[in-house]
Amino acid sequence: MNVTGDQALVKKLNKSIVLERIRLHAPLSRAQLSSQTGLNKATVSNLVAELITDGLVYETGLGESSGGRKPLMLLFNSRAGFVLGIEVSVQYIKGALTDLAGTIETELTFSLTQHDPAFVMEQIRKLVQELMQVTPPSPHGIVGIGLGVPGMVDETGTVLFAPNLGWEGVPLRQQLEAELGLPVVVDNEANVGAQGELYYGMDGDHRQLVRDLVYISAGSGIGAGIIIDGKPYQGAWGYAGETGHMTIDWNGRLCSCGSRGCWELYASEKAYASSTLKLPAHNTAELLPFAQQGEASTLSVLEDIGRYLGVGITSIVNSLNPGMLIIGGPLAEARPWLEQSMREVIDERALPYHRRQLQIRFSTLGSRSTMLGAAYAATAPFLGRVRVSL
Repeated sequence: MNVTGDQALVKKLNKSIVLERIRLHAPLSRAQLSSQTGLNKATVSNLVAELITDGLVYETGLGESSGGRKPLMLLFNSRAGFVLGIEVSVQYIKGALTDLAGTIETELTFSLTQHDPAFVMEQIRKLVQELMQVTPPSPHGIVGIGLGVPGMVDETGTVLFAPNLGWEGVPLRQQLEAELGLPVVVDNEANVGAQGELYYGMDGDHRQLVRDLVYISAGSGIGAGIIIDGKPYQGAWGYAGETGHMTIDWNGRLCSCGSRGCWELYASEKAYASSTLKLPAHNTAELLPFAQQGEASTLSVLEDIGRYLGVGITSIVNSLNPGMLIIGGPLAEARPWLEQSMREVIDERALPYHRRQLQIRFSTLGSRSTMLGAAYAATAPFLGRVRVSL
């Protein structure tokens, strides 16, 4: 047995537990940490001293005392470092510089005029460089970069298949780490969007209650990020969540994936281009002013999209029985015009026991879910987040 190695691992786990407790529940005293974690006071004091030296924790004012001296309280230093969270979409790449708590410092958007991997890589590089130039000084600097992309991504960060971008086998993580010299995390945009909603879109008490969550990312396509028992579910080989390619019309329109009748053809922004109505624009951001003015064709298309969203969501609800389902992405901005028709379909078609306690809501992060989720995905490895049940 490697006793030294085992002791080092135990110390790392304990340090991670203490940091996570402070990060989520501060302000806390050392005595409270000892009580809540089950670690003895000497161990807690030593670990806290290391975290203070690391710049991740700092002491603040005195807390209340149950008898004796008032304790010094501890806070998480969210500005000990910064991360970059980036969303790669069909129409744009969007990036944010955030602190370690997901607070946005700066946000940039670049339009994508083409999808060639080399061109997109160049745009990512420019975006990263601009964000790095405005990063405030901190003990750890930029600690990582997270990217959410609309496609299937393997454990090496290679984009295996992204039909809406026309990508296949693009080693995105490998290329970016080699060029930028920083740790990079790459995942499907809906997967990181689910994490953005879970960790930055709800408070800690609410998060504790949400164990089974599905996040629907609806924009230029559709994907689902799935949280089961509080953990991201990615399937046997990491490709779960491609719900946009569920068939809802067996002989429907041809999809870019090669199949027919896929859900995203009818319930995403793809429905604008295929509509028989003459629309004044073909993306959600440009259509919203017309919806606000009551333009008939815009209202009709959004209502239809709502119905088709309801059809696919019904299948997800009946299959996975989630406790909460969140709709995010660009189409979430059209909530006032599609929600009613969507809910009518779900109420009519979802099994009654499955929808009895189901919470359906629209993203609190708006169009930033993927970007902030990517930032969280880059933050977690730096903090050494270990999933340990206390």
